[in-house]
Amino acid sequence: MLDAAYTVFAQHGIRGASIEAVCEAAGFTRGAFYSNFSSKEELFLALAERAMRRQLVALESITKNLEPEVVRCGAVNPDAISTILSVMTPDAGDARQWTLMRAELELLAMRDPEVGRPFLAQEQMIRTELGSAIEGILDDFGLRFTIDQRTAVDLLLGAYESSARVAVTASQVQEEDGDAVPGTAVLSQLVNLLVTTAD
Repeated sequence: MLDAAYTVFAQHGIRGASIEAVCEAAGFTRGAFYSNFSSKEELFLALAERAMRRQLVALESITKNLEPEVVRCGAVNPDAISTILSVMTPDAGDARQWTLMRAELELLAMRDPEVGRPFLAQEQMIRTELGSAIEGILDDFGLRFTIDQRTAVDLLLGAYESSARVAVTASQVQEEDGDAVPGTAVLSQLVNLLVTTAD
């Protein structure tokens, strides 16, 4: 049911997708749907919670297996930070679909306080975990954030998620004259601004 809903919601949006369409894609009856969820909104939150759990598992795995090249020549490698931030895209095989789902979830949370409250709680948890992981890695290599952890994570995620939205909106994001795509360039500059040596 969750996998089918993920696809249907990404294609048609929360408002455009019907319970019937989700049931048909999943091979379930409406009765089976209502035995598990009271509404599309509840199903949507279940999808968000599943994504959050997957993100936390991926975060733990990434931080355990990060290569020594987190630091190059005394400076943090922005590619390493980008790798850590990639946990925000739990479906690596279809970043476009996840970005659409993410946008739908944010819109729904802004429109509906009953969705907004659990959404914000989930956001706070993943950002706290992500900040602790990045700060721990920086500490291991004698580095630190130049500002408070939460603000740094908010800025990094903002740049990362913005580049994902641009990639979905544009038919193709290409490199020109050897320059990095805009999202990568912004992220690299932010890392340089937000990270310094611990001395």
